[in-house]
Amino acid sequence: MGLCLPCLGGAAEDVVETPDPDLKRRQLAEAAEKRQMESAARGIKNPNSVDHKKKKKEEVEKMMSDTAPPGGGGGGLRWQVG
Repeated sequence: MGLCLPCLGGAAEDVVETPDPDLKRRQLAEAAEKRQMESAARGIKNPNSVDHKKKKKEEVEKMMSDTAPPGGGGGGLRWQVG
């Protein structure tokens, strides 16, 4: 009976070494972060413009909240039910 195995001399070259668990974890985290960035930018032609508009909107909202009257901005009108 003959053996159906390749020559054992080249078997060492066929062995695939598994990477260090910390390295693999880091690579998986980087890949996940890259996928999230790509999916967030999907359908947007200019992501920088979107970021700029978002920052501008936040600044305007902050200015509006800083200049709001302390009474809650109810306009000073009171309604009485009765």
